[in-house]
Amino acid sequence: MKKYILLTAVFLGIGFSSNAQQDAMFTKYMFNPLPFNPAITGTTQALDMILLHRHQWFGLKGAPMTQSFSIHSPIKIGKYNDNASFGGFLGHDQIGVTRTFTGYATFSYRLRLNNPTRARKTIYLNIGLSGGVANWSANYSSLNLDDSNDPSFQNLTPNLFLPNFGAGLYLYSKMWYVGISAPKLLTNNMRTRLQNENSSLPIAQEYRHYYLTFGGAIEVTENFVIRPSFLIKNVGLFVEKNSQNSIGAPTEFNIDLGFLLMRRFWIGVSFRSSIEAISGLGSSYDSVDFWLGMRLKNGIRFGLAYDYTLTKIQGPGLGSYEVILGYDLYKTLEDADGGRIIDPRYLNF
Repeated sequence: MKKYILLTAVFLGIGFSSNAQQDAMFTKYMFNPLPFNPAITGTTQALDMILLHRHQWFGLKGAPMTQSFSIHSPIKIGKYNDNASFGGFLGHDQIGVTRTFTGYATFSYRLRLNNPTRARKTIYLNIGLSGGVANWSANYSSLNLDDSNDPSFQNLTPNLFLPNFGAGLYLYSKMWYVGISAPKLLTNNMRTRLQNENSSLPIAQEYRHYYLTFGGAIEVTENFVIRPSFLIKNVGLFVEKNSQNSIGAPTEFNIDLGFLLMRRFWIGVSFRSSIEAISGLGSSYDSVDFWLGMRLKNGIRFGLAYDYTLTKIQGPGLGSYEVILGYDLYKTLEDADGGRIIDPRYLNF
């Protein structure tokens, strides 16, 4: 029994459950994309900053909480070249008695693929790279054990530094985008680093997460824009199934429909589930999400999101929420009379 308690604690602490994905999950992923695709760096053509807080299944003790801060901007290199961009993000993830602090730097280079007469038809390809380190630690001494002298939990104070790097591509224009990325390419082995040669520990390691995003903007009128977006996330795409290294994380997807009103007010709804749930292969629907946001004239923007959970955890857990705050030094355009107008960010928050 002690061995199984230890296995459960390690799995929950690291967040490497056989039925869960390791990376933090965001409802407003389309407005906080830098942590999962470094090629986003510089795409707003502004100094862009985003601070986000997420509390998942609030009401449950030890439920996941995540904070993320990202910043990125184009950097002019030489006299004319402004296609390079730099950025970075910091993250804090707390699940039960475990904490993960993350720090990454990002870089992207923009390629212009055509030269149309209308600016909104210009197509760009951003190639992005990221690199950094995560610090994972656990405080098992705070657990309530039936046997406080359980040897499985004696002198076990893991504190690991996990370096990694990622890559991504982002193809976009003014009115649509497609992105693909793998933010963590290294699969750090956790078992040997937690307790060398201890066969009682599970196969615990970081797995590659693959993200595919796409979406667009449908301009119904100048003051009403429909913005559909999609995200597909897969874990361990090339890991052999039905082996000791296999994982049970489903292929997750988000379908989101947002509306931009008066170029300032956002409102939207999304649905999160998995391919396995839709096909009836044992998974379940995840949540229905509602969100809203607002952009002020000075570049400050803020938003809220609430997830209504569709699993049995709804009840003891009261759903999940996110709060997002952003600021950018955005560029402006000139109207027909030479006046200054705000660049309509149909594909950005």
